[in-house]
Parts: sequence; structure tokens; C-alpha cells
Amino acid sequence: MTQTIHTNVLVIGAGPGGYVAAIRAGQLGLETVIVEADRPGGACLNRGCIPSKALIHAAGEFAAMTESLGPGRMGITLSAPPVLDLAGTMAWKDGIVRKLNTGVTALLKKARVTQLHGRAVFSDAKTCTVETDKGTVTVHAQNVVLATGARPVELPVLPFGGDVISSTEALALDRLPQTLAIVGAGYIGLELGIAFRKLGAEVTVVEAQSSILPLYDTELTAPVAKWLSKHGVTLHLSAKAKGLGAKGGLDIVTAAGEAVNLAADKILVTVGRRPVTDTFGLEAMGVDMDGAFIAIDDRMRTSMHGVYAIGDVTGEPMLAHRASAQGERVAEIIAGHDRRFDPVAIPAVCFTEPEIVSVGLSPSEAVARGYETVVGQFPWQANGRALSMGAGDGFVRVVAARADHRLLGVQAVGAHVSELSAVFVTALEMGAVLEDITGIIQAHPTLSEGFHEASLSALGHALHI
Repeated sequence: MTQTIHTNVLVIGAGPGGYVAAIRAGQLGLETVIVEADRPGGACLNRGCIPSKALIHAAGEFAAMTESLGPGRMGITLSAPPVLDLAGTMAWKDGIVRKLNTGVTALLKKARVTQLHGRAVFSDAKTCTVETDKGTVTVHAQNVVLATGARPVELPVLPFGGDVISSTEALALDRLPQTLAIVGAGYIGLELGIAFRKLGAEVTVVEAQSSILPLYDTELTAPVAKWLSKHGVTLHLSAKAKGLGAKGGLDIVTAAGEAVNLAADKILVTVGRRPVTDTFGLEAMGVDMDGAFIAIDDRMRTSMHGVYAIGDVTGEPMLAHRASAQGERVAEIIAGHDRRFDPVAIPAVCFTEPEIVSVGLSPSEAVARGYETVVGQFPWQANGRALSMGAGDGFVRVVAARADHRLLGVQAVGAHVSELSAVFVTALEMGAVLEDITGIIQAHPTLSEGFHEASLSALGHALHI
């Protein structure tokens, strides 16, 4: 059976960018079709953000119970060690994903979006065919939104398969690997590596660069490095993976040039993600590229009239919340609203142990932009809420322009600091100055007080340090 659909808006990909674009377009009264070959929610919901955070949380619970053995902690003791059923943990995680999948589907239906399950292939910029389980559907659209996302990068010396896995397979393991080698010390590798270490795996991390989490400054990553060292995670920095060992494991060359074979039941490769541009006939659409990415302007327009692109397929930062924000904006632009995508800052969060959040410019980035700065920092060791959680490692830091005290950036490392990202990015988007932050009364005892105190420190009169 062949069906033909004519629509105002066609969205390719139902990830956090695509489904938001489709929902908003539907809300605005635009006839909208969305095409997705997988489950709604994209990589973030199904294979990334949500399942990884569920695993990280479960690992934290398991570790807290394990630490309560023997002498115990915080006056809490267990007489027997906790028992891990990783298959059960993964089933719990999958339940969360299914619930959110169902929610996305319901939201699309509520917005009267037509959902097609299958893979779209374009024959020109505005026409595609979709092979569904009910037959072939041809879609002609006035406007097209490409939201095809990204996939893990595969190393030629370590192709995925067997014991060489990506984050997708790592989040579906039903048995805990006794030894886990991770290639890549970026946020994905360390988030998962720390989680598996908490669950009891022996973890080794191999990184080609000279530091972990290379996108963050060393002051922010130092508490994470401290945790890794304390908990027996082996780091090989300035080292290169060479491939599978002749008798198993991972062959690497260390910084000293020594060839070493690492024992590894599983080898997790997390060296980045690349945009998905090769599965839907992009070459037939006539859009310009910016390297590996689809080139867009600040209205998400490509070089082809009526064709837009959002999310990971358009470049860095490859973050779900950037894609969602672009999705909302692009729908409004198609509806005729005067909108642009020009955020002051996009928060970046690393769910390591401890967590890292960065919004806006770091001190070195601000100087590189030509600013004379003032910097204030407040340690969690002086924050009552942090200490009451047994989480005194880390700090919050503010960066402001010396001339007018306008906030340029805020960074923090510590337990639960991801939850501070909202207040940090709001302050930057609102154009706050240090005096604005110090004039706001924060609830006590909360981590938010650290933002206030760091701002006081930048002004030269911190109260609690």
C-alpha cells in the first residue's frame, strides 16, 4: 500500500530537538508530520542522557550501601554487603525510558502531529519516502526540519562488536564486567566509568590527551581526578589505544612509549559522537555543509529555502537542551514569528563524581575574549548544606567583567551542582551583575548560598571564608 501526504512541516528525527519542534509546530496550528525509525525520544532518551543518569543514580545507591559495611558511615552500618542484580537494574532503567517514550508519543498525539515509524529517504529537498510496517508513505512538505542527531564515533583499530562496545551497549549490559577498559576520558567515558566502578568493576581509562575531561579547566576536574585516584580507577593519560590484544584485552601505548596489554572483559569506546548525515538522502537535498555538520544561520535555516536543521547534526555543543531550544524556536520561525537562536550561554553538565557544571566563560576564556575580570570562589567546605550531605569537595566560581561587574560565567564542581545550572544560566541570560546576586536572599541551608558567597568574594567581602 502506498500513501501520499502533503504537509506544512516535516520533521525528521524524534529526539529532543525533533519532537519539541513537532509539538510546538502542532501547537501553533501547523499541519505536522514527524518521522522516526527508532522509539520517540532519540538517543538522549533511549540510549544516552536518561538511561545513563538512571544507572549513575543506581550505582550511587549501591556504593552508599557498600560504604556502610564494617564501621559504616554517618552512623549507618550494614552487616552484609548489598547484592547487585545488574539485569534488574537495567530493567528498572528501561521502565523509566518506556514511561518517557509513552509520554513523548502522547504529547505528539495531543499536538495532532502525524507520527510515521520508519526511515525517511529524500529524493529532493522537500520530498521523502518512508517505509513503514503498513507500506510506503511519500511525504511532500512545504518546510523540512532535519533533527537526525549523532552517533558514537568508531575507532578503526577498535570497531564495535563483541567485547568492544559503545555507550549504547554499556547501558544494556545484564552482567557486570569484572574488568572494564574505557577509551576516552571525556564526559561519557567518565560518567559511565565511575558508575561501573561504584558497582564493583575494575576500571581503567585510556586518554590520548594529557588530562581528563579536556573541555574543562584543571581546577574543575581536580576533584574528579581525586575521586578516581581514591577509588582505584587507573588512568593512562597521553596514551593511545592500538587494538585488541592477541590473547584478549586492550593493547595500548603509554605516555612513556611502553606497549601494555590491559585486562578487559569489555572495552568501552567513548571518543566522541558524529552527526548522522548518511542515512536519509542528504545529498539529494542540496544543503551546504560546515565540515561534517549541516550549515545553518541563527534562524536554523540551511542554504535550501524551507529546509531547517537543529541539534547535534548542526554542530557543537551537542547537548539535548540545545536541540530542544532550537526545536521550539524553529517551529515559531516557520509559523512566521520573529525569532532567532542567540543564547547568552548554554549550560554544560558532567554527571561525574563529583558533578561539574559550567555556564558561560571560564576565567581563561574571558581573558582570551579581551575582558579584564574579577573572579570569586567559594568552597563547599564552608557550606552547611554540602557538609550536611558529606560532600565538602569542590567549589562554586563566578567570573565577572571588572568594568561593570556583569557576570560572564559561573562554574561549580561538587555533589548535586547540576541542579544549580538553572540559577546560573538565568543570571547570565538576565544580564545580572555581581551586586544583583549578592542582593538576593538565598534559602539556608542550600547550595545556592555558595553562588551568593562566590559573588561576595568577587566583590572582596565574602562573609563565610
